[in-house]
Amino acid sequence: MDELVTIASDDLRLERQQWLQSLAGERRLARLTLDAYERDTRQFLQFLGLHLGGPPALEDIRQLRPADLRAFLASRRKGGAGARSLARHMAGIRSLLRHLEKKGLVNAAGASAIRSPRQPKSLPKPLTDAQAIAVVDSHVQPHEEPWIAARDAAVLTLLYACGLRISEALGLRPSDIPDGTSTLRIVGKGGKTRVVPVLPIVNTAIAEYRRLCPYHLPDDTHLFRGAKGGPLHAAIVQKGMQVLRGALGLPDNATPHALRHSFATHLLAGGGDLRTIQELLGHASLSTTQVYTGVDSNRLLEVYRLAHPRA
Repeated sequence: MDELVTIASDDLRLERQQWLQSLAGERRLARLTLDAYERDTRQFLQFLGLHLGGPPALEDIRQLRPADLRAFLASRRKGGAGARSLARHMAGIRSLLRHLEKKGLVNAAGASAIRSPRQPKSLPKPLTDAQAIAVVDSHVQPHEEPWIAARDAAVLTLLYACGLRISEALGLRPSDIPDGTSTLRIVGKGGKTRVVPVLPIVNTAIAEYRRLCPYHLPDDTHLFRGAKGGPLHAAIVQKGMQVLRGALGLPDNATPHALRHSFATHLLAGGGDLRTIQELLGHASLSTTQVYTGVDSNRLLEVYRLAHPRA
């Protein structure tokens, strides 16, 4: 870590070093995050040195005003930093100031008054119809053990055909989805309950998994089991999808959660209305669901550009 020998006073340099050590030891932040916070706060102190006309000390940090922080963000923006980088800058600075505030050295209210730059909304990345259908095919599942291949196909089918989150699918019990059922009651985020239709392909996939599964599946236990009989974990499904992605030549966005995005996007493209899709996904707010209109608009524009003779 840079000791900031020439751009900060001894007292501030020592406190910053202790803060970084606490992030690594007590909070166990990832190395990349630690490096980013070290770099961001170093750039902040370098800016303050120029802004104040000399290496900043704790007394200068005590007297920080929101205008000083805004000036720093403006300088970084002028240097080409995007909204995500600016938000991370503020996160690091706030963390350092909170550390100093806990020790009674500064008041961090000024940093709290600064809003982080608005993050650009990233659109969900669904699979195409053909890609999604290929992924849920039990015959292409990479595992050599037939019951595990059937299990993986059943889980992925639930994500795509019912729009479930992976945690919702793995939390199912046999009694939740009896043979031949037409609906499935799901308790999602915040305890919100929704009812989703169950297509024949879902019943077929789950019936095949149940038929091949070597473990007894009582109604009050987890439906989906790991290789040793315990509850199936999301990481196993994600790892299987990674192998499947390579085998089928799919893009990096082909993840289990992308199947839920595909469920919503394909429904919208087929004429589904946003309110219905909101209910099926279990979104508390329609604004969350509206992001899929952007995905569909992009798809329509791409089709237009490729197909129209004047495009």
